[in-house]
Amino acid sequence: MTRDPRRDLVRIYEAAIAAVDPVALVRSRLTVDGATAVLTDGEWEVVRWDGSALVIGAGKAAARMAAGCEAVLGAGRVRGLVIVAGGGSASLDSIDVVEAGHPVPDRRGAGGTERICRLLGSAKHGPVLCLISGGASSLLVRPRPPVTLRDVIEANRLLLRCGADIHAVNAVRKHLSEVKGGGLLRFASAKPVVTLILSDVVGDDPSVVGSGPTTPDRSTYADAEQVLQRFGIFDAVPAAVRTLLARGRRGEVPETVREEDPESRECPSLVIGSNRTALEGAAREAQKLGYKPIVAKEPLTGDTGIAGSAWFRLVRAEMQHRGGEPCCFIAGGETTVEVRGKGRGGRNTHFALRLVESLKDLPIVLLSAGTDGIDGPTDAAGAFASGDTASLAKARGLDPETMLGNNDSYSFFESIGDLHRCGPTGTTSG
Repeated sequence: MTRDPRRDLVRIYEAAIAAVDPVALVRSRLTVDGATAVLTDGEWEVVRWDGSALVIGAGKAAARMAAGCEAVLGAGRVRGLVIVAGGGSASLDSIDVVEAGHPVPDRRGAGGTERICRLLGSAKHGPVLCLISGGASSLLVRPRPPVTLRDVIEANRLLLRCGADIHAVNAVRKHLSEVKGGGLLRFASAKPVVTLILSDVVGDDPSVVGSGPTTPDRSTYADAEQVLQRFGIFDAVPAAVRTLLARGRRGEVPETVREEDPESRECPSLVIGSNRTALEGAAREAQKLGYKPIVAKEPLTGDTGIAGSAWFRLVRAEMQHRGGEPCCFIAGGETTVEVRGKGRGGRNTHFALRLVESLKDLPIVLLSAGTDGIDGPTDAAGAFASGDTASLAKARGLDPETMLGNNDSYSFFESIGDLHRCGPTGTTSG
């Protein structure tokens, strides 16, 4: 049978998504024996309780994580609310779902966050199960005065365009918010607060995923100021942002929650799935399809173009070493794109476009796609590129370098019919 690399890549991509299915991941950690529920870290017991639990959370996968809680515990033993990005809903019985803006925060997210804070304050007993996944940082919105929602939106826009990595972005986001950087713990009247995390960040640090709303923080107001200065946007952010950071640096405003603070006690965080989980699922499927899976040892980080070129050099070297053996090279991570143009696209289509010239005339097919099914502010998960992409583009009068410079990778692949559209997947792992 003739091998169809594109069809195989789609199957491998779908296997990666299945490996980080939020319902299955939650169900692997929760069990019920009669009236008693038990949550484990995969090996050891974390919390045991009788009765009901409050479930809160935010992120692209939060609704399906909540569905996992309902499936195990039963709708009668859970209540609560989760905030999701549009298209991330699931059918829930006793847990409310609010859809809100992503990647740009909006009033729906602010309203949902206010409801979560009230639920936390009214809870008489624990446990509280907090479900956090990629996207939570934009969905959990409670600006710290004098910063307003409009100020947060503008600062967020500048941060997303400047090429800052997630750690730098979060240092600012946390200090403009009353709920990020462990801030949500300050609203909790019941303990324990146990956070289940589906990580989409390199390193799987709980304080980074979703800006760590229930995880102690180490960054400071001074760090946040330095990020704005380092990326040249200090003077561009709203005046209220600069005012707040200056007041915080002088000690006039409370810092984010620290590990030694009382709010942090009885608040464990468990990473139940990650990009590595997805890569392992992809590798298993590649092997089933007859390929030799070769998974990158290190995650892809930094500038998307530089990371893509460096990874492809390793791929070429490995191909030469293995001769004609059919191989599937698998990598994941979190890269950045500095937005200078006015085109459309995301990091995955940008990654694929950056490699078009390198792939020219080679017997290689590439799929660069996000596990959430959404690449930046577009309707595609990513794009295919292959040895004939350059010639197809030339025939249509498209210049890859020009379109890269205009950040117009989406339009490039749309023009040649090589976008991968699958819709929101209900999960995220980078």
